[in-house]
Amino acid sequence: MSALINAIYDLGGSGPTTLYAHATGFHAQCWKPIADRLSDHHNIAYDARGHGNTPVDPDWVVDWQTHGADAAAVAATLQDNGPVLGVGHSMGGAAMLMAALAQPQLFRGLIVFEPIVMPPGASIPGGSAAGDQGGGNFLAAGARKRRSSFESFDAAIANYSSKPPLNVFDPACLDAYVRGGFAEGSDGHVHLKCAPESEARNYEAGGNHNTWVRLGELRIPVWVICGLPQPMQPSSRTRALAEQIPSGRYIELDNLGHFGPMQAPAQIAEIIASFPA
Repeated sequence: MSALINAIYDLGGSGPTTLYAHATGFHAQCWKPIADRLSDHHNIAYDARGHGNTPVDPDWVVDWQTHGADAAAVAATLQDNGPVLGVGHSMGGAAMLMAALAQPQLFRGLIVFEPIVMPPGASIPGGSAAGDQGGGNFLAAGARKRRSSFESFDAAIANYSSKPPLNVFDPACLDAYVRGGFAEGSDGHVHLKCAPESEARNYEAGGNHNTWVRLGELRIPVWVICGLPQPMQPSSRTRALAEQIPSGRYIELDNLGHFGPMQAPAQIAEIIASFPA
């Protein structure tokens, strides 16, 4: 399946280009509270397949290698100011790593927050073995049960802010997540743009790529950020991932969890701003 991203957003700023890739179930607008703090960067974000305003073929067998190809395809269109700085969270971090491995000339560096990249044979987040797209994945099961409609944007914000896991979001990030991730329907309600089934399939396919064994090929600077390391979470192997990268730098932020970019946009923006030009 060829690269196809038709929802790319200019989040403002001027200067060297920074390209953002979001996590499973998220969308480009989630990065706006971070981009708003980086006026000296030209901030660009995109919606991955089946997320936000980028559609997906319902018959597509989700393949994260394609997410990497899509990230590279977007980066290739943004070279007017030279190679871009790629920033990715979770699935988006994996996509950026794959893109840089495929076309390193497109990137001057990467900043990735807890990318979903596992050693061969490791269990992917949610419980499935890497490469296994079958059952047993509690994240996928939860996605399929996710409430997909609310009476209004404000009702969705009130719901998410009252309970885990999204109650840890910075208010501006939660607002961006809801207003960019839901669409008004003809029934007057708002509905998730990322269908629960599409989100579930992304979780199930999370280990279906060989990125870990190729990390040693990266020659650009890569900053790998991790929240508080927790057993059975992506954070449990983020340090080991960083150690596979010759030019890798590990940054641990113990005040954050896996949703770190949405918990502390000012803190993450400060790290991005400090990346060498």
